[in-house]
Amino acid sequence: MGGLRTDAETQTIAIPAAGAAGTGEREKRPGTGRRWGAFLAYPLAGVILFVAYLRLSGTSQLNSDSANILLMASDLLHGHLLLHGWYMSDVSFYPTELPQYALLESFLGLNMQTAHVAAAMTYTLVFLLAVVLARSGSSGRAAWIRTFIVAGIMLAPQFGFGVFALDLSVGHIGTAVPLLLVWLLLDKAPARWYIPVLTALMLAWVLMADQIVYVVGIAPLALTCAVRVLAGARTGEGPWPARITARRYELVLGAAALAAAGLAWAANLLIRESGGFIMNSLPFYFVRPGLLHNNAPAAWKVLQIFGADYAGLGGFQLFLAFLHLASVILVILAVLLVAWRFLREVSLVNQVLAVAIAANVALFLLTNAADLAAHEVAVIVPFGAALAARVLIPAGTIKTKKTMRTNGPGARRLQLAAVVAGGALLAGYTAGFGYDLAQPNVPPANVSLASWLEQHHLTYGLGGYWASSSVTVDSGQKVKVRALMQYTLQPDLWMSKPDWYSPKLHYANFVVLDSQPGGFSHWEPTWLVRKYLGRPAHTYHVGPYAIMVWHRNLLADLPARFPAGIAPGQFSADQLESLRPVHA
Repeated sequence: MGGLRTDAETQTIAIPAAGAAGTGEREKRPGTGRRWGAFLAYPLAGVILFVAYLRLSGTSQLNSDSANILLMASDLLHGHLLLHGWYMSDVSFYPTELPQYALLESFLGLNMQTAHVAAAMTYTLVFLLAVVLARSGSSGRAAWIRTFIVAGIMLAPQFGFGVFALDLSVGHIGTAVPLLLVWLLLDKAPARWYIPVLTALMLAWVLMADQIVYVVGIAPLALTCAVRVLAGARTGEGPWPARITARRYELVLGAAALAAAGLAWAANLLIRESGGFIMNSLPFYFVRPGLLHNNAPAAWKVLQIFGADYAGLGGFQLFLAFLHLASVILVILAVLLVAWRFLREVSLVNQVLAVAIAANVALFLLTNAADLAAHEVAVIVPFGAALAARVLIPAGTIKTKKTMRTNGPGARRLQLAAVVAGGALLAGYTAGFGYDLAQPNVPPANVSLASWLEQHHLTYGLGGYWASSSVTVDSGQKVKVRALMQYTLQPDLWMSKPDWYSPKLHYANFVVLDSQPGGFSHWEPTWLVRKYLGRPAHTYHVGPYAIMVWHRNLLADLPARFPAGIAPGQFSADQLESLRPVHA
């Protein structure tokens, strides 16, 4: 039998051709085709984005942070499942990025290029998940406009520091992947008993890897649920116990967020008591109110991750930075709108995203974290992009052609201006992305040093953190340099292993000094070297490096760091815990 089909935009009647299939089949096929098209668009877009971000990652220099992650992943790949003997940083990456790096190393090997591949993969996943979260609950034009907003905000990290924070640094941007999965679960899944259980398990999983989840995951979800429960108790009907019960889903969900903290703590304790890795203490503290003005320049680091830091720029890059200020304005506007309507009809996920963004920025600007790189606030880029799209383009607000024709000329001109402005911004962001991709690749740090040491058969030595593991990985572990503390010359137990410094296991006969300026290179504790190790037999000057060589094992002369009578590599978990350093 035939049927009638109404076109929602033109209100015309389409009469099916003779011999056509039934109405249900005809109506199902176009929708099914669109769904399959959207499903296939994600992997296609993922491949294109991955290739682009892999190229972009190569414009920033890999250093010992990435090298140490590669070395940890190598141990994991070779069966050291608990990473016994490893001192992590204040972030373990254990259940998140480390398995990813280990899997890639099984195919690509232990080399710096593997880190570029992993970084590009991570940012591509973050990009796509932010798009999926932004499109959630929308369709048609609203979904497409939301997609363009996310793409505009996230497409082109600012060349230099922005690329380092988002598309290279092994930092908090990787944490966004599991967190976005949690928010998608809460946004799309029905309110069933198992959703809080899954939420607790997923939050515990990512919290084991990165303690910033307390600030951008657990606290925002628990606080939002508490506010929703209290708001329901205040405005609901009936006795207050019934009002609380009516909000039992949010009550249980908030409890699940708190339970995740306990689960992560228990899991990390179990790993430690089983002889696994040791975490370093968080090095952050709140700055005294009278000194907060010193943190003000950190606001420009927030602009960096949105591509909008215009300080010191000129020409085309300055133009791009000013264009990207629009992204910052959109995110700020979205956060303010959520805050203004927080106690009214705002979705749970929108509330959580807004609180997480505000909390992360506050943590950055109010603590000594302001002295660190912009990767400390990298999570707010995908969170802000998704929130801006969801709040500024609510589902169902995009007008059809017929409705638009009924609007006055003022409304039509405003809509046209918005379309033109949005298109111009997206075109500018795309041009900036092309500019970034055209920049030359940068080799990993200390490649020339690694080659020189290998050529001169110097295979095991000591140096600063930034000239240590980068040389180790650059040389394919043919040369191994181990890090010493800048101000004590003690073993630097930050993303390293104590048995690297055992004179019974290794023979270190050289020290590398680095005269390059900057926090990622300079290391010249010359007087400490002379004090503890004496005068070298030979000193070689190679570019900015001074390589000091002795004819004995220097590991036996390092300042004492380990308990008397216990060799490095033979520590219990409690003994290792007592030795935890505070990294400069």
